[in-house]
Amino acid sequence: MANIKPWIKAFRLRTLPLSFSSILTASAMALLTNNFNGAILFFTLCTTLFLQILSNLANDYGDAKSGVDNENRIGPARAVQSGEISLSAMKKSLYLFAILSFLFGTSLLFIAFPLQYILYILGFLALGLLAIWAAIQYTAGKNAYGYKGLGDIFVFLFFGLVGVCGTYFLYAQQLPNLVLFPAIIIGLLSVAVLNLNNMRDRVNDAQFGKNTIAVRLGFKASKMYHIILVYGALVLTLVFNHLYFDGAQLFLIPIVFWLIHLFTILKVKNEKDFDPELKKMAISAFIFSLLLLVDILKN
Repeated sequence: MANIKPWIKAFRLRTLPLSFSSILTASAMALLTNNFNGAILFFTLCTTLFLQILSNLANDYGDAKSGVDNENRIGPARAVQSGEISLSAMKKSLYLFAILSFLFGTSLLFIAFPLQYILYILGFLALGLLAIWAAIQYTAGKNAYGYKGLGDIFVFLFFGLVGVCGTYFLYAQQLPNLVLFPAIIIGLLSVAVLNLNNMRDRVNDAQFGKNTIAVRLGFKASKMYHIILVYGALVLTLVFNHLYFDGAQLFLIPIVFWLIHLFTILKVKNEKDFDPELKKMAISAFIFSLLLLVDILKN
């Protein structure tokens, strides 16, 4: 067990609720349109699990190698930084989880699509390989896009549009307009979680050339950027409820937290005070997707 504990910590399982939010949201939409399939849900969750762990391990590896993870970092100590896992062992784990992601993702495609849909299979296979590449290249590649301020775009795409719309398409082989609203909402909330992380680490990241959006914008402007992200998700949630549901639904409840969160962010004057909000924001996205699922089940 002594050897397993550092790996479990490196997996950062607390990040899973946010990554699962897009899958639950898409599954709720599939239920709403009578396209749900339990096998697709299972293999999608497994593929997402391995991709998220791959991303977390690659982040641990890349930031340790670049020097971004050091004693000045505000967040929890990373596995390589603390010496609990060596760089070489961490690099080997990237191959393992890339293979697991590929195997489960490929199995998912053959469950979702009959063989006559070969173009869909090939298209999603390419998308899956891109997801594996994105998970590794965020901070671990020679030209890590996370160090160039592009992490927000990739998170919006893969956690939001691809995560929700792509998963729904696996269920239904079509993409109605109503799916776009929750996809954008989850995408905005996911970027908000990333931005909280980047605002917390802004000073240290800047010293090591990790030029995130928070580094590029500075303290005040990155807070305003964050407010736009969360407020955008809030407004779209209200519009989504108005257009597609009869009366107020349970998935509106997280709006109360988002409003409190926005006032909290406005009052933050020290980077370390962003840290407690990070977990709350991630959980709120998961609660939104869970309540959306509950609303559709009860209706």
